Amino acid sequence: MIEIISQSPQQTVAIGQRLGRLLKSGQSVLITGEFGCGKTTLIKGIARQFELPPEAVTSASFTIIAEHDTPIPFYHIDLYRLTDIDSIFECGVFECLGGEGVAVIEWADRLDGYFKGDIYITMTHCQSLGEESQRRLIIEGIDEKDWNNL
Repeated sequence: MIEIISQSPQQTVAIGQRLGRLLKSGQSVLITGEFGCGKTTLIKGIARQFELPPEAVTSASFTIIAEHDTPIPFYHIDLYRLTDIDSIFECGVFECLGGEGVAVIEWADRLDGYFKGDIYITMTHCQSLGEESQRRLIIEGIDEKDWNNL
């Protein structure tokens, strides 16, 4: 388990970039956290490692699955609007998992044990610092040695 405190959105993006360097085809990252804690900001950093500009990654709440045609397919999945496992199945979420691409899933707690990811990230607010807030990230599924060698 790795614990990181991010002091700003820029640091959260940088943490995502670092994480993105470790991801391989077929892996999935499951992210949980309260509303507004920086999940999409983290994903913007991960997406940079897949040659996507930050503006290509927006909150997928209204599209649910954003598939990006990158050298390794990149799926940004946002389960916020889905309330039960049947809706998740119906939307085709499971078809994006475990294949050739990398799937990053926001609100992954909605999978309710129906899918085992490779990397789990829990994000929480720590304290307000004016306009910016600290975020606490708990990352499980990454070898600390690999993380420290980046």
